[in-house]
Amino acid sequence: MPDLADLHGQAMAEFDRRVRAVEMTQWADPTPCTDWDVHDLVNHLVGEQLWSPYLLAGGRIEDAGDRYEGDVLGDEPVATWEVASRESRAAWLAPDSTERVVHLSFGDAPGSLYLWQMTFDLGVHAWDLARAIGADEKLDPVLVDALLDWLDGQPAGESLLFDPPVPVAEGTDPQTRLLALTGRRV
Repeated sequence: MPDLADLHGQAMAEFDRRVRAVEMTQWADPTPCTDWDVHDLVNHLVGEQLWSPYLLAGGRIEDAGDRYEGDVLGDEPVATWEVASRESRAAWLAPDSTERVVHLSFGDAPGSLYLWQMTFDLGVHAWDLARAIGADEKLDPVLVDALLDWLDGQPAGESLLFDPPVPVAEGTDPQTRLLALTGRRV
């Protein structure tokens, strides 16, 4: 299996490529995430990137107030993404980031679990954004395989905050299987 930090970098690159492809007229377009348009989806991922350095530095959600809530994109959403993703990536590349205890909404967890969750979210939402804006939907196959392996190793019934799985035919390609496990229909 590839290194988790490398997988995170690949997932971030997948999402970054789609953010940079959003045209000015597409920010209000619907996404496969039925409650979110393109702006909301990118805002969600920017918010997650903003949380990472804070949480990896030992911050607690209850102490953050509302600083990472609401519309964090501002007037320059692509530039905001660039800054937030750069700072998040730098925090993840710091020595021992995956060994740290991180105070998440569901309790304390190892940094490695948090990084897997972030990597998973970036990968799946890269597909959502691609679908929404009509961009290339193909994700890196090594990333897809790693995300499937990680998901298979999670306890049964573990919520990843995605929709319930949808059925797929036996022999379905890995990317379609991964997306189906998060409730997406390809």
